[in-house]
Amino acid sequence: MLKLTSALLIGGLASTASFAEKWHMPTPYGDGNLPTQIAYDFAQEIKDKTKGELDITVHSGASLVKHTEIPRAVKSGQVQVGEIFLGILGNENPIYKHDNIPFLATTYEDAKKLWEAAKPAIEKRLDRDGMVLLYTVAWPAQGLYSKDPVNSLSDLAGSKMRAYSPSSSRLADLMGTTPTTIQNPDIPQAFSTGIIQAMITSPSTGVTSQAWDYVNHYTDIKAWVPKNIIVANKKSFRRLDKDTQKIIMDAAAHAEADGWAKVVARANKDTQILIDNGMVVTEPSPQLLKELQVIGQTMTQEWKKESPKDVGTILGNYEN
Repeated sequence: MLKLTSALLIGGLASTASFAEKWHMPTPYGDGNLPTQIAYDFAQEIKDKTKGELDITVHSGASLVKHTEIPRAVKSGQVQVGEIFLGILGNENPIYKHDNIPFLATTYEDAKKLWEAAKPAIEKRLDRDGMVLLYTVAWPAQGLYSKDPVNSLSDLAGSKMRAYSPSSSRLADLMGTTPTTIQNPDIPQAFSTGIIQAMITSPSTGVTSQAWDYVNHYTDIKAWVPKNIIVANKKSFRRLDKDTQKIIMDAAAHAEADGWAKVVARANKDTQILIDNGMVVTEPSPQLLKELQVIGQTMTQEWKKESPKDVGTILGNYEN
């Protein structure tokens, strides 16, 4: 963290000299991912609209701050903006798990509706923790990667499944596999060394990690549509003048709209790349789909029990 603090101190001095505000924005994913590309566009729009008076540097691929440390870095003001996979906050509050519950919202339309249902509670919680919600970017629906065909959960019995959030760990348990926490950059090595044998993630992650090098099958189960949230440190945001705040929020609205508009095309494109590289892409068998839907119902009920009032409100808003 000393390296980070020193870098920001130097950046702050340089900004003072040029009378420009310099912000830093760590993101967990590489430049080939849609959320990172949108982050660059977001930063560029703000720089253009403020005529360079607010310059946000995007640090992709967890190059400045590790993914799991980004929430704390934003809260504490070590960085002014950060991108976070929403599900990793699940241990802090159950409301953050809403888009990691399998088969609760499996289409992009339903995922957007679920986000609108959860958004008020998310904004309130982030505000309490000293953060301002800027925008979200959805990932493609999550599918199952495996070395061999999977027609039922028995085909996965005893294997080790990648986990990256509290919800994905619980899902691995219910699927009869052993959850093993692996972050995005470490996926190829984890497969090649036998640390994991299967994972549920997006076709985009499969492409960026070149899944065809270590697995053969992609079953398009469309388990859920997760999101990244982009947040700002509340004190840093409030120190800006109202015009600059508006520019940021306008750019955030554009980024969110752009993400939802592009995610379907990206999902189709990346699924085709998996096929072009020799992976077998299939729809789930009726038996596998039925088994997974039962798990989804179990996890929905467990989620509701964690916080009956808050989760009940989100589910009520979503179902109405």
